[in-house]
Amino acid sequence: MDPESARAEYRRSLSKTDVGPIKIGASHDLEISGPAGPITIRTYSAAAPTGASILFFHGGGGVLGDIATHDTLCRALCHDTGASVFSVDYRLAPEHPFPAAVYDGVASLEWLSANAETLSLDPARIAVAGDSAGGSLAAVALHETKGRLVAPAAAQLLIYPALDLRAKQPSRKELVDQFPIPEEMLYWFFNHYFGTAWPISDPRAIPALYEDYTGLPPTLIVTAGHDPFRDEGLEYAERLESAGVPIEYVCYEGTVHGFMNMGRMLRVAYRTMRRRMSTWLKEQLDVPGS
Repeated sequence: MDPESARAEYRRSLSKTDVGPIKIGASHDLEISGPAGPITIRTYSAAAPTGASILFFHGGGGVLGDIATHDTLCRALCHDTGASVFSVDYRLAPEHPFPAAVYDGVASLEWLSANAETLSLDPARIAVAGDSAGGSLAAVALHETKGRLVAPAAAQLLIYPALDLRAKQPSRKELVDQFPIPEEMLYWFFNHYFGTAWPISDPRAIPALYEDYTGLPPTLIVTAGHDPFRDEGLEYAERLESAGVPIEYVCYEGTVHGFMNMGRMLRVAYRTMRRRMSTWLKEQLDVPGS
């Protein structure tokens, strides 16, 4: 498919697999200044805000997805933790190839940190989260903003993150035909996102290439047992742990990539990991009652 057709198909499929709407206090869109123009951010406020916040980057291979496709997941994070959630509508490829999304991610994190107090939020209680390609953007944003935020981020949640396009890990070799992202589809994403010259030495494209992991926040990495990206998440967890970063790694063995958008079908995996993520986030964000 061409990207526009694939985006429509992605939205259609998620409308059938995602759980129903989750009630929160309020939601609205706002715009911030980005490196190439305005960036839209969808905000989610809990009925009883806690002063904590989560900056979220949606998945979709850098080509698909938007704040609408991940509306339900962001509502769940807001509802379950009481934190205000900010979902970033970063630029997509191939219209805006790498590193456009990285620049938008960095700008969004710096904006939230600088404006937290104005938004009645605590700049020391910000978590950064993302799923799939959004997990990569979350990890990169934290690396690229070290020492530049008002206060260090409090937590990092990476949900089946895509962290190393080089296909070095066993799961990328063993699961080449695995639903829903077989190898042919992965290369479709990479070719659209990176173009003809893949940046195989740039840590902004391959977070596993960063050399200094010190100073990063406590991290929870969630992977799926039948996901080609599974071992990339494990390797990244080991790198963080070696650098002294508090790390929790959990692999849900019986499920596939994208299961947090498949709550109608993969009910046990969705509910189990939703509870695990919210419990961990509340602990890191010092939410009352956690």
